[in-house]
Amino acid sequence: MAAQLKILIVTDAWRPQVNGVVRTLEVLGEDLTALGHSVRYATPEGRFSIGLPTYREIRLALFPRALLEKEIRDFAPDAVHIATEGTLGHSARAICLKYGIEFSTSFHTRFPDYVKARFPLVPEEWVWRWLRWFHGPATAMMVATERLKREMAAHGFHNLRIWSRGVDVDHFHPVPGARLPFEGPIFLYVGRVAVEKNIEQFLALDLPGTKVVVGDGPARASLERKYPDARFLGSLSGLPLVEAYSGSDVFVFPSHTDTFGLVLLEALACGLPVAAYPVQGPADVVGPQIAGADQVAALDQDLGRACHKALALAQKHEAVTPRSFALERSWRACTLQFLRNIVVEPDSD
Repeated sequence: MAAQLKILIVTDAWRPQVNGVVRTLEVLGEDLTALGHSVRYATPEGRFSIGLPTYREIRLALFPRALLEKEIRDFAPDAVHIATEGTLGHSARAICLKYGIEFSTSFHTRFPDYVKARFPLVPEEWVWRWLRWFHGPATAMMVATERLKREMAAHGFHNLRIWSRGVDVDHFHPVPGARLPFEGPIFLYVGRVAVEKNIEQFLALDLPGTKVVVGDGPARASLERKYPDARFLGSLSGLPLVEAYSGSDVFVFPSHTDTFGLVLLEALACGLPVAAYPVQGPADVVGPQIAGADQVAALDQDLGRACHKALALAQKHEAVTPRSFALERSWRACTLQFLRNIVVEPDSD
């Protein structure tokens, strides 16, 4: 793709949140800029916003449409990508439809599972209907894996395109001599501390050594009280996060709801084997169908058994190491996927 594009990325998920969506969009912008494209973000930053009910760390911009419309008019983007379904996403969608501007979307969060975990009386089909309405006009709806693409197609979504995830292997790397100051072996979780992440299944396991949680969220206080032997380090970024990965023995990913799990690749790039359930997300990143994955990850319906298997992998010298596995999954390939997706014609079906 020779043309240099002006690309507007609209996202309700943004700093100071620390999660896979924010990191994905930050790295995407950096890589697009490195390729010569002009990137701007429309985020809650600098706008009047309120915390999302049940998840105050997520800020929702209030009545953002007028200012956003001016920003779109002034920037005159060649491509608009709506990354989230919040108030900014809804406003951008309405503006694009009003002026006949084509836009793409992406599906990062399994909202039906999110809503079910918090509001069990809300019918899932209502959420799916809303999602079909939101993403329906997009020229491309991007999903992270082929499995998720098939699932979304079964739910009636169209114009589906793969936009995979990568890892910055220059930033995430083993740190020689790094070691968290706790009794080993150290089992590490990194991510949002929220009910849909299923962290309690990890914390309740009978494992040797120490369980460490890096991240923040609405469930942190109650989990800290319930599991006083676990170590909660709060949100980390930059070198402290890399050192936390490098200073642990096994990365534990207890979620059943993630569409990908970017932290899986970050942990692998820092040299950690992975323990997880064999569900969508981890199965797509380190499932048995992927060459070498069995040497860097243990997937099991019994998460405790997966943790012990991953610990055994950490103590062996396999031909494929977690680091070498991660090196095959670069961000540049993912950015080029994104660029192809934002100029595709919609499917006819």
